[in-house]
Amino acid sequence: MSNLDEILTLTLKKANDKLKAAKIDLENNLYDDSASRSYYAVYHFISAILLTKELSFSSHNQTLGAFNKEFVHQGIFPKNFTKMIYQLFSARETGDYDIRSDINKEKAVQYLDNASIIVAEIHKYLTDQGFIK
Repeated sequence: MSNLDEILTLTLKKANDKLKAAKIDLENNLYDDSASRSYYAVYHFISAILLTKELSFSSHNQTLGAFNKEFVHQGIFPKNFTKMIYQLFSARETGDYDIRSDINKEKAVQYLDNASIIVAEIHKYLTDQGFIK
C-alpha cells in the first residue's frame, strides 16, 4: 500500500464515520450536531479527492476553494455542489458556535441528504479513477 493509498483510506474512513454520526445525531434529534457531522463528511471526502492531485490545505476555505477550482470549474462535478457545500459549511458554523441555532429537523435532513449526494459522487469518481477499490 502506497502512502497515498494509506492516507486516502484513513481519510475516507473518517469521512464515512462522520456521515454515520450525522445519521445517528439526526435520529436522536441532535440537529446541530447532525449538520456539523454532515459538513465534516463532505470536508473529509473533499480533502481525499484533493490528495489525488497532491493538494492539501490548512484552512477550510482554501480546501473548499481548491475543490471548486480543480473539480467543479473543470466540469467534473456539477456547479450546484458549490452552493450545497457552502450551505453545509455555514450550517456547521451555526451548529457548532451559534447558541441560537435555527437548525431544525427539516434542515438537518436536507443537509444530510446533500452530504450523502456529494459523498456518493466523490466516492464514485475516486473508484472510477482507480484511487479506491
